[in-house]
Amino acid sequence: MSHHYSGPDYGFPHGDARLDLTDLYAFPKPGGAGKSIVVMNVHPSAGVNPSGPTTREPFSTQAVYELKVDTNGDAVADLAYRVSFSSTNDGSQVATVRRAQGEAAAGDGPGGQTILASARVSTGREALVSEAAGYRFFAGWRSDPFFFDTEGALNNFQFTGRDFFAGKDVCSIVLELPAEALGPTPVGLWQRTLDGRGGTWVQADRGARPSQSVFLTGEQKSDYLAAQPAGDARFAAIFAHSLEHTGGYSPQEAKRVAESLLPDILFYDSRQPASYPHNGRTLTDDVMDGFIALLTNGRVTRDGVEPHRDLLPEFPYLGPPHELA
Repeated sequence: MSHHYSGPDYGFPHGDARLDLTDLYAFPKPGGAGKSIVVMNVHPSAGVNPSGPTTREPFSTQAVYELKVDTNGDAVADLAYRVSFSSTNDGSQVATVRRAQGEAAAGDGPGGQTILASARVSTGREALVSEAAGYRFFAGWRSDPFFFDTEGALNNFQFTGRDFFAGKDVCSIVLELPAEALGPTPVGLWQRTLDGRGGTWVQADRGARPSQSVFLTGEQKSDYLAAQPAGDARFAAIFAHSLEHTGGYSPQEAKRVAESLLPDILFYDSRQPASYPHNGRTLTDDVMDGFIALLTNGRVTRDGVEPHRDLLPEFPYLGPPHELA
């Protein structure tokens, strides 16, 4: 399954679907030399056994949605792009995007230099796009680009080619930025949400690679979602045990594969074409075929599902939402 199910017990962290991360994408802007596109998706409109309610309000006004950037390979953020949301008098939402550097980037909260403010959030089919200082920004409901036969996976990998996510929606944060604004390439990227409802900032969810959390249950999953990539080595043994069980790997091979999945960071070089898992991730990369092949040790290699056809050739690239049609 995807990071669509990253929350506790495949539900939503802290009982709020708006804090539930799904997928992270990073790729060079098509036809746009020197620009990169980063897509952070949250708030899925559907899930397996969800434990919290969804809401048509796209984003929490008491949260921070954050892109972390590691520029020197130590799995600690050197840059951070932070998006926070507020409500207007008419009940709509607007976003503020800030950029933090150095030690501040590794911290919590919404701080940083403001690069874009009062960006309107899209709650309809029209994509409301804001621009400032070389950046373009979109936030709002979109067609979920993720594709996978989830029901087949739950039925012992008996795939039928039915895309569970066809017709589903997700909330997207899309940022177009100068490639140099991500720092020296290549870089490591991950996303996280911070929940501020209790008066302090608590990491509700985090991730970069698809499907990492399926190796974990209960307290292990909670610990993983609250952790930082720099400490991910401590989860290698848990991943390896799961791989021995699901894929029939030897202990040595399971350890090797587990260590290849950690830390949970998406590596990206803006100078090269994007293709998961080698460099970034495009909206059409079939990440789940690769994942089920890894999970089953090559016993199963395809789910028969193809990329969605409603993607756009231009910013924000994701198709309009279905439920608002």
